[in-house]
Amino acid sequence: MDIGCGYGANKYATTVSDILDLSNHYKDKSFVKISDKKLPFKDKEFDFVIASHVAEHVEDVSYFLNELSRVGKKGYIEVPTRLEDNLVFENKKAHIWHLVFDDVNNQINISKKQQYFEPVLTVGTVKKLNEYFRESLVIELSWEESIKFNIVENDLKTPVKISILNLLKKYISKKIRLLIK
Repeated sequence: MDIGCGYGANKYATTVSDILDLSNHYKDKSFVKISDKKLPFKDKEFDFVIASHVAEHVEDVSYFLNELSRVGKKGYIEVPTRLEDNLVFENKKAHIWHLVFDDVNNQINISKKQQYFEPVLTVGTVKKLNEYFRESLVIELSWEESIKFNIVENDLKTPVKISILNLLKKYISKKIRLLIK
């Protein structure tokens, strides 16, 4: 099952679900419209559950992750890294959470999203960058039986905003100094 798939469901998913009614778009798959917090599926109904770029949008992320592991035996979660989340215009208001994998404790650490700088890219541009820098822009997580996660307080109460304009000025200044030498 692919949950929160929008118009781009995984090609291997036999069941797709979303909060939007996309039943006309998915005539070749079983489509289920999500209307409640509790997913309308039996415990461990699916062998594999995919949630790609969904968890960062969900208001009750704890409940959502628990529901994924309730309805699935194993699965895959994909979310933007903090870097991608801060780069993209559309993410500024639409995303609620940052998810980071803690490989020491083998768990997902979840914190409220923080905007560290003003976004400079569109979703389309970042998709092109993903072809070359995917590991810097996307976190891919696999799980079996249950999803181990922890809600953590943000590292910085008030993040210091990074100015893209100042970074660009420093870059140009360095290039000019190299040309002069």
